[in-house]
Amino acid sequence: MDVIKGQRAAWERQHADTNREELVARIASTLQADGTVEPLPGLHFHRASSPTQPLHAVLVPAFCVIAQGSKVVLLGDEQYRYDPAHYLLVTAELPVVGQVVEASPECPYLSLRLELSSTLVGSVMAEAGHPSPRSYPSVRALDVSPLETDLLDVVVRLVRLQDSPHDAGFLAPLLQREMVYRLLKGEQRDRLHQIATVGGYAHRIAQAIERIRKNFDQPLRIEDLAREVGMSVSGFHAHFKTVTALSPLQFQKQLRLQEARRLMLGEHLDAASAGYRVGYDDAAYFNREYRRLFGAPPMRDAARLREDARQHVVGQGMV
Repeated sequence: MDVIKGQRAAWERQHADTNREELVARIASTLQADGTVEPLPGLHFHRASSPTQPLHAVLVPAFCVIAQGSKVVLLGDEQYRYDPAHYLLVTAELPVVGQVVEASPECPYLSLRLELSSTLVGSVMAEAGHPSPRSYPSVRALDVSPLETDLLDVVVRLVRLQDSPHDAGFLAPLLQREMVYRLLKGEQRDRLHQIATVGGYAHRIAQAIERIRKNFDQPLRIEDLAREVGMSVSGFHAHFKTVTALSPLQFQKQLRLQEARRLMLGEHLDAASAGYRVGYDDAAYFNREYRRLFGAPPMRDAARLREDARQHVVGQGMV
């Protein structure tokens, strides 16, 4: 029995190594220059030939895998590092900072991101017979776990479909469902439930996140928001920070400042105008907050990013 187990473990290691090599080859072939591409709906590839500066972005619910290289993601004060042996799961919209830390022209950073919808996750849960109670314990909406052999195998089969557009329309949804099913069987099951659960703290915090995201430029009254989602102020604060690693005000501030940065880059607004558009009436206060988050005054930061954008796409690569 021990011999059989040893043989199976050796086969699984070899199979995983083969799958990783194929994943590297297929992503590198599809994306031969640094940047991002979407070969199938909801599936994004990313390539970087050198370590990157920290990039601020808002992640959407997604399953993320690195084929080659490694990356660090910061959520609040917490750091998550993942590589080809681990996957990243995000179950709510979160403002994060991402940085590719291992990449070179010879061995570029290669990764993929599959977006996850509540409809997809909910339907797989129902068909697989997973109970959907109205309440789950609040858990952080982002974490890293080991990438199991069976899950990696599904990833590779999904990536292969980019070469068969005729088959992809039928098979890609099936493989995405299998991927969610295997995630539901893994250690991040409770976290994945956050996407589909109706009721309970996770769903209420998701409602609050959506409310803040849509109205980030408006004054935020915690009492009103807590009442809207049916929670006490103290309970709302505690569960919001558990899920996002940020307080509601910190969450809103990061959304505001990231949008101000986008306005200066994409619409060429000056700092005062960008700050006003995202809800800052005091230009001096906006400048201080911006510098605290991004490490430089608004216009200096925007000028630096425009220079960097000649070689890289600003704000992308959050895979």
